[in-house]
Formats: sequence, C-alpha cells, structure tokens
Amino acid sequence: MAKSSSKTVADKKPTTKKTAAKPKAASTVNIEKVSEDILSKLKALNIEHQLQADIEWCLGSYRYDQNPTGLIEAASKSLVVFKQELAKKTKGVTASLVKNIEKVLG
Repeated sequence: MAKSSSKTVADKKPTTKKTAAKPKAASTVNIEKVSEDILSKLKALNIEHQLQADIEWCLGSYRYDQNPTGLIEAASKSLVVFKQELAKKTKGVTASLVKNIEKVLG
C-alpha cells in the first residue's frame, strides 16, 4: 500500500499580507522645515523684520502644540514677499523656494 499525502489545500496559509495603508503625511510635516528656510532667507536678505518675529514665535508655538495655523498664515504672507523679491530678481530668492512654500500651502 502506498502512502498518500494527508495535507489539503485548506491547510496552507495564504502568503499575502494585508497591511493598513498609512495615510500620506500631511503638509504639516514639512511646514516646520519650510518655515525655518523662510526665516533664514528673510534674515539673510534683512527684510520684513516683523514677519521674522512672527515666524519665530509661530515656530515656538508649533513645537509646543503641533498646531500649524500660525505657520501657515506666516508662510502665506512670506510667499507674497518672496514673489515680489523674485520679480525684482533679488539675489538669493529662488523659484524653488517659492515652489516649496506653495507646495506646503497647497
């Protein structure tokens, strides 16, 4: 008498894993870095001192409570400033900086 295999198809476990899809990181992940870039550029150009102070305050607030509202508002104000400086062809203001700000705000 020959031995027969006692394993059935039901005994095998499926090899595919189903993992929960991670939600795409919100733009708030980048808002802190972009705000720091904005602040350093404003300081380098020595313009908009009140906006610099606002961004510094909002960065501290964001690090405390993770609420990006103030940073988003300050970034939108700085976007206007940087677009004007880009139109004047101010040295140091690049199109990529403006794009990064727009991406975070968008």
